Amino acid sequence: MRVLVTGGAGFIGSEIADALVSRGHEVVVYDAMLPSAHGGVPPRPMRDGERLVVGDVRDRDALAGALAGVGAVCHQAAMVGLGKDFADAPAYVGCNDLGTAVLLAAMADAGVRSLVLAGSMVVYGEGRYDCPRHGVVRPGPRAAADLNAGRFEPNCPDCGAELVPGLVAEDAPVDPRNVYAATKLTQEHLASSWARATGGRAVSLRYHNVYGPGMPRDTPYAGVASFFRSALARGEAPRVYEDGGQRRDFVHVRDVAAADVAALDAVCAAGPAGFAAYNTGSGEPHTIGEMAAALASAHGGPAPVVTGEYRLGDVRHVTADSRALRDELGWKPEVGFADGMAEFATAPLREPGRVVHQSRL
Repeated sequence: MRVLVTGGAGFIGSEIADALVSRGHEVVVYDAMLPSAHGGVPPRPMRDGERLVVGDVRDRDALAGALAGVGAVCHQAAMVGLGKDFADAPAYVGCNDLGTAVLLAAMADAGVRSLVLAGSMVVYGEGRYDCPRHGVVRPGPRAAADLNAGRFEPNCPDCGAELVPGLVAEDAPVDPRNVYAATKLTQEHLASSWARATGGRAVSLRYHNVYGPGMPRDTPYAGVASFFRSALARGEAPRVYEDGGQRRDFVHVRDVAAADVAALDAVCAAGPAGFAAYNTGSGEPHTIGEMAAALASAHGGPAPVVTGEYRLGDVRHVTADSRALRDELGWKPEVGFADGMAEFATAPLREPGRVVHQSRL
């Protein structure tokens, strides 16, 4: 089958493209080659079975050509991370939401009815918390006054008691707390509407903190793993915000690519139209501090420095239950935390730089 992978030259998209080719699929790599994702490095060489189209996901005519003969789409193209400040909001909405809407309209015209979407766990906001008195509760956004005072843990909104973080399931209420999170939730709503209107099948994989070789370095649009790895490459200590106790689920990029292949098989199989979302994590929660320490140790660089700094819009703990993806689609992660961080500590990153004569996403 021919599969269109938007963002297919990027960090996650290129792994998905490789995994699909290895499974015997033909892949159309559709990518705008954004400077924030690719720096000054040219696209990687295409393998047999791959074809590169440099294009903008908001360009319906270009998409129409790229969708010729395509049976399914893996939509990975997006601006990621928190960015610099709220001035980035129009770019996020344009790239992530308008781009998705144009892609889905082009798919409807082309008769393509199978979609795998790169979702994100950020749609949940804070994760699940249990209060000794009130059971499961959802604390609101943390106050700047508390963060300035070093009070990083959210408390029960009803009684102020300390909370115990747990795993959030797919049926938990969504609560996006920054622009990026809002755009990722909108992408899911658009995909669900497309599925209802066209009789298509769509799966959103709500990625956790994806890491691995090929992450872009030295950019405000990359994840925390890239920040720490970039610092070590410069001979600097990773700077850990808050007290380093934030819980996350770090999932290797090869495992994420395998999840996309499993989701593609599911949406292409016979079955009713509809939309489903699956948490996609390793199942091994670790703190930000633990991740920084593991990278520094494996790299042989300076130990992390805990700064107490914070970013409004960051959440304290979010780790999700990925059992549904394992049980329903037969996927399981293969790369453990220790082995994955040891590999990533010395793996090459995408170099920063300036890209010219390329269209923006």
